[in-house]
Amino acid sequence: MAKGSWQQRIQRAEELTSQRPFVAEILGFYVQLARFQEGLYQRLENASQSKTEIALQGRVSGPPELRELVSSFGVFLSVVEASGPARLAEMARDLRHRGDEAWSNCLDTCWSGTQTSPAAPQEFLGRAFLQPYAEFVRSRIVMQWNGYTYSLCPFCNRKPGLGILRQMKDSARRSLMCSFCAAEWEFRRIVCAGCGEEDNRKLPVYVAAEFDYVRVECCDTCRQYIKTVDLTKNGLAEPVVDEIASAPLDLWAQEHGYSKLELNVVGM
Repeated sequence: MAKGSWQQRIQRAEELTSQRPFVAEILGFYVQLARFQEGLYQRLENASQSKTEIALQGRVSGPPELRELVSSFGVFLSVVEASGPARLAEMARDLRHRGDEAWSNCLDTCWSGTQTSPAAPQEFLGRAFLQPYAEFVRSRIVMQWNGYTYSLCPFCNRKPGLGILRQMKDSARRSLMCSFCAAEWEFRRIVCAGCGEEDNRKLPVYVAAEFDYVRVECCDTCRQYIKTVDLTKNGLAEPVVDEIASAPLDLWAQEHGYSKLELNVVGM
């Protein structure tokens, strides 16, 4: 991910914080996460460049980005402990005191995608920390996604975290964004990203006046939902940030018996 992309997310979050006081706390937490993630991504890039230079000199000594991950996890836990919601802060504090072996187990489990409880705070901690690394690894691999039609990420096989609508000629094109590595791929509009339901009568879409560019796309077959940010209605939106900032829509969906397909980076 380019440096500017991180800054755009952070700036959008800060802008929405002043506009939507009801989500100011969670957006403030996201800003701290994004700043850490941006810094980690840049350090991974620098470590990778250093390894390349060493290899050219004939002195390869292992992947520096992995060492960077281990050395940075304690700092990440301190960030969550200082700025995260009480439950996450407590979990970060506990994990920080448990040391390297517990950290490695947490990161290994999250990277392999074998978590037993997607909503568990420890899963959130590992996934949020590893996201910049997942994006970093994906950016270094050339993949051809033309014709890919499945709902799971074509790179890491994770569930999508949100949808995006972009203008395409006289209509809007739908894509899905991975909840982990932030890969984006095209996906048909009238299909549930959870179970594949195609009957539009079972795929209701809800929009609230205060978030008229964020769609809650539900499925009455699997009772799951995903939020889609419509850039044709608001070109200033940053999908990852605006999905978080529309948290009241999550509460509405859950009150009506739907569960979210995949939690976002702040655990909502």
